[in-house]
Amino acid sequence: MTIDSVRREVLPAPVRAEAVPTVRARIVGVGTAVPPLSYSQQEVLDVFGVTDPKARGVFLNSSIERRHLVLPPIGADGRPVGEPQGDLLDKHKKHAVESGIRALEECLKRAGAGLSDLRHLCCVTSTGFLTPGLSALIIRELGIDRHCSRSDIVGMGCNAGLNALNLVAGWSVANPGELGVVLCSEACSAAYAMDTSMRTAVVNSLFGDGAAAVAVVADGNASRTTPGALGDDGPRILRFASCIIPEAVDAMRYDWDRDLNRFSFYLDPQIPYVVGAHAEIVVDRLLAGTGLLRGDISHWLVHSGGKKVIDAVVVNLGLSRHDVRHTTGVLRDYGNVSSGSFLFSYERLLNERVTRPGDYGVLMTMGPGSTLETALVQW
Repeated sequence: MTIDSVRREVLPAPVRAEAVPTVRARIVGVGTAVPPLSYSQQEVLDVFGVTDPKARGVFLNSSIERRHLVLPPIGADGRPVGEPQGDLLDKHKKHAVESGIRALEECLKRAGAGLSDLRHLCCVTSTGFLTPGLSALIIRELGIDRHCSRSDIVGMGCNAGLNALNLVAGWSVANPGELGVVLCSEACSAAYAMDTSMRTAVVNSLFGDGAAAVAVVADGNASRTTPGALGDDGPRILRFASCIIPEAVDAMRYDWDRDLNRFSFYLDPQIPYVVGAHAEIVVDRLLAGTGLLRGDISHWLVHSGGKKVIDAVVVNLGLSRHDVRHTTGVLRDYGNVSSGSFLFSYERLLNERVTRPGDYGVLMTMGPGSTLETALVQW
């Protein structure tokens, strides 16, 4: 079955209302970090000498103004130095760790916590493979307590930040008062196959490097690991809902390109329409049994997957441009920073200081699988 044959599925029976648990996980801090150098789309085109009009059009009509990237150095011939796969893996390790550390430190600072308060670190990445994973490398680098539990989510793509938040929220509920952090660190420039073809133009015009971290603690009796009034303004995490589209499993993939002799990311042009067609299904499932309608949601934090993806979600969910202002703002200023994109939007929402007690919010990500992930939160 091809991606073009994907059809709308029937909404499953409503999820039964959940019994209200005595303990809820709560978001108590967020932090982001990017490499120091940023580039306009025109500058990226100039660096790589892209002259094909169609490829240039993809870059210049992307609704992206700048992206933070770690581009290869320029050689004596004025062209970027080639990066074999081994060098790209080294780049991923170096910059995913560096940006990840800065995002983690900013997150803990906003939560009013320190490294000694951290009890679980979950690291997310899809732009390179490491063993040991990012969590072990960052724990060693920062001298975090060796008894800090950890997990690594690798290869799930842009939706993985919410997959990780689901897991750490569950860990937090099982360990009330203990601090857990999800850290998404993506060196997307280490996953590029830099040529001038249309196949790679979509990917090369879209992704940026960056890291984002979110701190979670479950309501419970004060403990020695809960510093002060930890993140008092953070929303409670109420529930999650997922939707995988098996017939579109090959539509987003990161696999070996035998022609280029390296890993390469592929995006099917039909992805925005497939995601849009399933956005309503997963959101309705998320809200089923809660008594809430889409109109009751005050804050929408959607993954900055690209202009067409955002447009498709807006149309299918009946959202306004104001609803996705942070999604489009992050895309404009950073491009698609993969698994951490929705946390860049969440940080902007907090900086606006417009949330009020009782407000509901929906977090939404999408990525390979093809998959949509959602979460319902309340301030």
